[in-house]
Amino acid sequence: MKISPFLIFFSIVLTVYGFINYYIFKHAITALPSQSKITGWFTTVFIFVACAYPVGRVLERLWQSWLSDIFTWVGAFWFAAMLYFFLIVVIVDFISLMGWMLPFLPSFLTHPTEELKSIYLYSAIGCVSLLVIIGHINAIHPWVRKIDIQAGTPSAHSKEVTIVMASDIHLGTIIGPRRVNKLVNTINGLHPDLILFAGDVVDEDLAPVIRQNLGDSLRKLKAPMGIYAITGNHEYIGGAEAACKYLEQHGITMLRDKAVDIKGLFYVVGREDRSINSHAGHKRLSLENLLAGLDRSRPIILMDHQPFHLEEAVKQNITLQLSGHTHHGQLWPLNYITQAMFEISMGYKKIGNTYFYVSPGFGSWGPPVRIGHRPEIALIQMKIN
Repeated sequence: MKISPFLIFFSIVLTVYGFINYYIFKHAITALPSQSKITGWFTTVFIFVACAYPVGRVLERLWQSWLSDIFTWVGAFWFAAMLYFFLIVVIVDFISLMGWMLPFLPSFLTHPTEELKSIYLYSAIGCVSLLVIIGHINAIHPWVRKIDIQAGTPSAHSKEVTIVMASDIHLGTIIGPRRVNKLVNTINGLHPDLILFAGDVVDEDLAPVIRQNLGDSLRKLKAPMGIYAITGNHEYIGGAEAACKYLEQHGITMLRDKAVDIKGLFYVVGREDRSINSHAGHKRLSLENLLAGLDRSRPIILMDHQPFHLEEAVKQNITLQLSGHTHHGQLWPLNYITQAMFEISMGYKKIGNTYFYVSPGFGSWGPPVRIGHRPEIALIQMKIN
């Protein structure tokens, strides 16, 4: 693994994270009554929640325990709250700027009294807390999205294959036994012929997965045509070789730039994640090379974690591409960023002869919170001529 890019990336992330927290704290502390006894407590609590996530992730690597879990959980929820507090503070500063430019605006907006500032602060804390709670309830209740795919020309002899697909499970401290059991029970209840996991099965560090013995739940998955997965960027962040070995040991076949023939009916092709270049120092196979030697008259299902360069799949006449990675922003309004970055941020689309499905994911990264959409499992009914 290349250390320098890794360190540079996380140095930038921590710097931005620190700036945002300071920006929020600076505004919040000025909204408290001057000489208030609560100021000291507020400062202590703020420092704790702001530092909790990075401290928790470091502790996970040094000493897996209930203490590291507490820090990680608190910090994860703070990530979501931080976003909305940041947006509120930006709006407050914008209103103040407008008050300077437009002096006729009401003073309770542009120059609130000390009492009003406190009311605004406590109202903001209440609203954000309620929003995060609702987002958490939403995040732990995934739905099943049904998709119909016709591979080839319909005929009376068409066979129907039931495929269940999930992406971005992020097994670890946050996505633990309860969530994994729910995933397994939901999938098995759909009676799939084939199960596909489109990357980020493991959330960076493998240690919490091993400690909670999450692999035993994965062993309970049942599909007569097999259970296959690909790497995502988080497998590479935490160590792809160890993660893939663990998943293989617990009944999941990893497709790493590999194609597999499914009962002579169709192929499932799994690409290495794009992160292989920055984390492992070598490139994944081109799609053209990966498909070489396959019977192109059969349908081909391609799993590629990050939905970039969709035109490559269209050019190679792929039947169906399954991706994840985007989380559709996970927290509104971040979905507008993913919509700008990806041709498909979430959902189903047909381009040329190729069907694409980009899942917003089953789990979550960072905060166990989703706002603006629900996590999901895809139930794909594919008819093959």
